[in-house]
Amino acid sequence: MIVTTVNTVILSIAIATPIGILSAIYLQEYAKKGKVVNAIRFATESLAGIPSIIYGLFGGIFFVVVLNLKYSILSGALTVAIIILPVIIRTTEEALKTVPDGSEAPHGYREASLALGSTKFQTLYKVVLPSAIPGILSGVILSVGRVVGESAAILLTAGTVAQMPGGIFDSARNLTVHAYLLTKEKGDIASAASIGIVLIFIVLFLNTVAKFVAKKLNKANY
Repeated sequence: MIVTTVNTVILSIAIATPIGILSAIYLQEYAKKGKVVNAIRFATESLAGIPSIIYGLFGGIFFVVVLNLKYSILSGALTVAIIILPVIIRTTEEALKTVPDGSEAPHGYREASLALGSTKFQTLYKVVLPSAIPGILSGVILSVGRVVGESAAILLTAGTVAQMPGGIFDSARNLTVHAYLLTKEKGDIASAASIGIVLIFIVLFLNTVAKFVAKKLNKANY
């Protein structure tokens, strides 16, 4: 169950993080402000509030049946990636907004870089993103916690097979699903509580690592 949980976290973060960050960069740095962008942001915020069971039903229909991925870790990871995508997009957008612009002169990072001859892409890659890394990592770590604690979506897409997975196309159960089944089928509250403690330590460990990495990568000096 621990291996399945770790595999799900790695896969879902690997899928959702680049898509979420690139989407946020487009919305914040390139897209023209207007009704379309506002509608996209409203839709993103709305998606963040949808219960995970709804995503699980969608994943069960689309990934398991339509794409014929069957009950597998990959189906679960793809479903959870959709769940955490709105969080990564919104937190990345907010992180990009914290980078000083021309309205905060003389500390406008973007304007200073462009004035020195950098292109917009160079400014984004070498100036804006390094300054926004702490906020972006915070969003990713919040998403990791969501993935670790997810049960409804995983139950409907990855299955409940209690076995060591041989690959991402195998059906397996993660820790939260295992805790749920222990409680429902056996009434074993003690074992479920033990699994909960393991999950708490996993999340605490990930948060500690995230703060350490964010501190090392933080190049902002404002």
